[in-house]
Amino acid sequence: MMDDRTMIVERVIKAPRSIVWGAWINPTSLPQWWGPDGFSCRTSRIDLRTGGEWVFDMIAPDGKVFPNHHLYVLIQPQSRIEYTLLWGENGPKHADASVDLEEVDGQTKVTMQMIFITPEECAQAKGFGAEALGLQTLGKLAKAVGAA
Repeated sequence: MMDDRTMIVERVIKAPRSIVWGAWINPTSLPQWWGPDGFSCRTSRIDLRTGGEWVFDMIAPDGKVFPNHHLYVLIQPQSRIEYTLLWGENGPKHADASVDLEEVDGQTKVTMQMIFITPEECAQAKGFGAEALGLQTLGKLAKAVGAA
């Protein structure tokens, strides 16, 4: 049974793992595709390594700004990224997240997992459609690597 604080989003992308990994770990390309449809990223700092961080604003189509801060706990080349999500720079912790990339017949299975602080936060995120938004983000990644 899935933990009541956990949300998982998966997609198979028709591109080799090395290409998908490259789009995820490149400080220029990541902000270009990250986020749901219609959202953009405005980066303050980005350092994609274990112990690094990404401080950025997600900007909604209506102009609303959502400050984010990712603290990278582990970057395991070609396979796994673990990070802590904060509400804005050095803000309160939102969730622990991970991304796993698995090569399957020349394609890449991407699994994004978020473990929220409380079951209520997880339910709230699912309630406003976070799973569908996560799938949109992976759709943008697929387009970024030419596999949409």
